[in-house]
Amino acid sequence: MSQSTAASTVAPPAPAGSGPLPRRWLILAVIALAQVTVVLDATIVNIALPSAQRDLGFSDGNRQWVVTAYALAFGSLLLLGGRIADLFGRRNAFLIGLFGFALASAAGGAAPNFEVLVAARALQGVFGALLAPAALSLLTTTFTDPAERAKAFGVFGAVAGAGGGVGLLLGGLLTQHLDWRWCLYVNLILAGAAIIGGVLLLGRHEPAADRPRLDLPGTLAVSSGLFALVYGFSRAESDGWSDPLTYGCLIAAVVLLAVFTRIQSSVANPLLPLRVVVDRDRGAALLGMLISGAGMFGMFLFLTYYMQQTLHYSPVRTGLSFLPMVFGIMFTATSATVVLLPRFGPKPIVPTGMGLAALGLLYLTRLDLDSSYAGDLMPGLIVFGAGVGLVIAPCMSAATFGVRAEDSGVASAAVNTVQQVGGSVGVALLSTLSATAGSDYLKHRQPSPEAFAHAALESYATAYRWSAAFFAVGLVVTAVLFRPGAPKTDPDAAPVVHM
Repeated sequence: MSQSTAASTVAPPAPAGSGPLPRRWLILAVIALAQVTVVLDATIVNIALPSAQRDLGFSDGNRQWVVTAYALAFGSLLLLGGRIADLFGRRNAFLIGLFGFALASAAGGAAPNFEVLVAARALQGVFGALLAPAALSLLTTTFTDPAERAKAFGVFGAVAGAGGGVGLLLGGLLTQHLDWRWCLYVNLILAGAAIIGGVLLLGRHEPAADRPRLDLPGTLAVSSGLFALVYGFSRAESDGWSDPLTYGCLIAAVVLLAVFTRIQSSVANPLLPLRVVVDRDRGAALLGMLISGAGMFGMFLFLTYYMQQTLHYSPVRTGLSFLPMVFGIMFTATSATVVLLPRFGPKPIVPTGMGLAALGLLYLTRLDLDSSYAGDLMPGLIVFGAGVGLVIAPCMSAATFGVRAEDSGVASAAVNTVQQVGGSVGVALLSTLSATAGSDYLKHRQPSPEAFAHAALESYATAYRWSAAFFAVGLVVTAVLFRPGAPKTDPDAAPVVHM
């Protein structure tokens, strides 16, 4: 690594008496808070959506765009956001992303109509695509000492994995006791605190004098390809796989992403250097994030429907019901990265997590019309959460371990991208499979409230079974691909930044 690059990642020395360690952990708190701001948005708006629909008067056919607008912008621009952080400074990208995300959230909370709300959600996605990779990149370049890195990634992975469940809880509380608009306004509080911490704690990143140009052809190809991919799967959920626009977008996505790969192998300054993804452990970690995203986001969606529509839980009770899963994620994520990963490496840990997540989902297929929480729901949630914690934090660490400092932003973006794409693919596939299962159940039965209720149960159980199948595939893939043994320090990786 060049001297100019190394210098560009090292912040000014900490003030006298502050010591390096305490400041680094304060920076971790700021980064984790920023990650909470982004992750919460994936689920908190789902709880608010029925209330927003009643207030603004938009149709059932249009409501998906409140979620899809964010996913399209976020998923398609993540790699660009990561490269911008590498080229123009991770601190700058982090703070601009936070500020823009807060402004977009304020616009969405104050939206007088459906069009403004959708535009604000898309703008949230744009700034989220800048913020998320910058946050993970800052973590990667701040913590490279193995012991400290393990603890930091344990905390960050726990936040990333548990944030969706916390979003359900917070969304229920805000919607039920205040107003759906507070599900967006809350981002002003979170982002504001993170901005203050970032300004005070983060050292300035001075870009190198010989900063390379942005790869515009690659940027256009991958952004268009990811947009087409996420949009295609979003349409599959609502309009079916046989819709011409659905499969047209998916074909276009494959072509554009193939063109992007070709461009990256031939240009001098690629948007996503292929050295970032061809490493065996890193590739296994990215596949693990992709597969777990597909299974996890689908589980959130269908279990929320089950609790509210079948068991008639309130939004607050639904959110509270996910807490055992959240605690399971937080416990295993921190334990895995602090205790297990430095000793054994990801090979035994991630496949074990995949297997536990699959078992938790299979347990949930037993749910019935009058299932109890303590005996039927909670055990499956705890086992699932424990498994997800063993997957997400070690995969995040492995996907960014040994990355050069100048590639840390785009490597972090790749982690977020595969999880976002996995979630989009998973929700679309599971929605189609579950809807088909419900329809098949009703084919040879007389229409009645009881028949419709059991058809819903069958559709949910189908979603859980297929989610379990995703994790089973992830078990095999990660068990085969990960190298045995603990990760070894890479001399080309980013240096420890003594904050």
